[in-house]
Amino acid sequence: MKNIFLLILPLFLVFGCKQEKEKKETNESLPRIAIAGLAIESSTFSPALTDEEAFHARVAEDVFSFYPFLDMDSLNRNRAEWIPTLRAHALPGGMVTREAYESLVSKTLDMLEKNRPYDGLFFDIHGAMSVEGLEDPEGDFIIRVREVVGKETLISTSMDLHGNVSRRLAQHSDLITCYRMAPHEDAIESKKRAVNNLLDRLENGKGKPAYKAWIPVPILLPGEKTSTRIEPGKSLYAKVEPATLDESIVDAAIWIGYAWADEPRNHAVVMVIGDDRDKVGKTAEDLASYFWEVRSEFEFVAPTATLEESLDMAIASKKTPFMISDMGDNPTAGGAGDVSWTLKEILVRSEFKSDQGPSLIYASIPGPKLVEKAVIAGVGAKIEAQVGAEIDDRFAPPVLLSGTITAIEHGDTHAETEVVVKVGSVHVIVTKKRKPYHKEADFTNLGLNPRNTDIVVVKIGYLVPELYDMRGDWIMALTPGGVDQDLERLGHKNILRPMYPLDKDMPEPNLKARFIPLSHSTP
Repeated sequence: MKNIFLLILPLFLVFGCKQEKEKKETNESLPRIAIAGLAIESSTFSPALTDEEAFHARVAEDVFSFYPFLDMDSLNRNRAEWIPTLRAHALPGGMVTREAYESLVSKTLDMLEKNRPYDGLFFDIHGAMSVEGLEDPEGDFIIRVREVVGKETLISTSMDLHGNVSRRLAQHSDLITCYRMAPHEDAIESKKRAVNNLLDRLENGKGKPAYKAWIPVPILLPGEKTSTRIEPGKSLYAKVEPATLDESIVDAAIWIGYAWADEPRNHAVVMVIGDDRDKVGKTAEDLASYFWEVRSEFEFVAPTATLEESLDMAIASKKTPFMISDMGDNPTAGGAGDVSWTLKEILVRSEFKSDQGPSLIYASIPGPKLVEKAVIAGVGAKIEAQVGAEIDDRFAPPVLLSGTITAIEHGDTHAETEVVVKVGSVHVIVTKKRKPYHKEADFTNLGLNPRNTDIVVVKIGYLVPELYDMRGDWIMALTPGGVDQDLERLGHKNILRPMYPLDKDMPEPNLKARFIPLSHSTP
């Protein structure tokens, strides 16, 4: 037996060494691709500031959890050697502090430096970040990334269609794409497309597409007017995928841009990338021309009214839940989330003073002092404390909320602690930190049943799919805040003019393709 073992042992050693050699050779043949991302949609018209903690930064292996198409068993995971660095995505909010930006960027660059070299980089950003004292943060970020990874590394940039594409972001991105749906039901699909494009160009040896056509379109509209649920946004974005079917076109994209920041890059953009100059240019020009042609057809995705009119309609309606979008302070678009004006107006209405009045859920208002008192008092206790307007008090002061605590929940990623206070027939959700409410579970976890509630008021713009499917009826209230839908009263000073619809009688713009230099070229 011992002799047999001695005879077999060399075979095991040889086989094992062969496997290790093959594995090593396979890994060495795979492209090395880094992952990095820093994203937020931030309003320059909000007094709020966003710090580093708000980005919930993930590093290394934790990054994979955001990309189901890169899980351990996925085809794409095995097509490359992936080197995740830092992924930091924050809720929309106010401007990012310079300190937070520099810290997050420095951490990303340090991690990229340690694992060089790279064949590619998946650059997962939003595109509407604003930073104190810095113009075009994403453009600044990608240039600093380039300095580390080198000019030959292929960078594939994935963005929100409400992002902004500056000329330098366009130059330093070799591949670039954005969502094609608003609401963003195709977010993961779009990120996967960015990764597939990158992998394909590395595997087929074609590398950087030869041409990038970039066309700035002088249109600045809010997302609530450009949803792909309705026309003309529906038809506009329906043209994108067919435009990519020609084998010489790698990708095409249309950015609506972000309306609530005030920089020269804030406007719509069309980009097409590919290997045939004429086809790339013509495709971009066709998309941009159609966009311009339908500019006057964009309307709000739902009816709009003043808050008073909205409440009157909701009270009179037999459809439940009647949803009211409190749009001006929408935290999913960059609002501070603590404007108290709408809540103040609701609580003074006589219809809601009694327990027997129309049931209403208000989601939500930050009130850390009330939350602190509620945790001590407990469910069932009476409570009185001020909520809201700690950050944005331009439209109303803090509201003195006096009622009964019906629920207390801890552990939410954004809110941290949530407290429900019943005042008359109104259930007010008070949070330690701001939180958008867009899932049914956000309510049911607090013992609330939105489907059986007469009126649900949410700080949001267009309803996300789960709320949209739940609605009995819906109105968007034109309320004040850092993401006011009345762009003219915001007072943009730094955007390029003329700009539609701020300059309705502007002359026809130049919508010819601008061919952007490749990332390794001298500007």
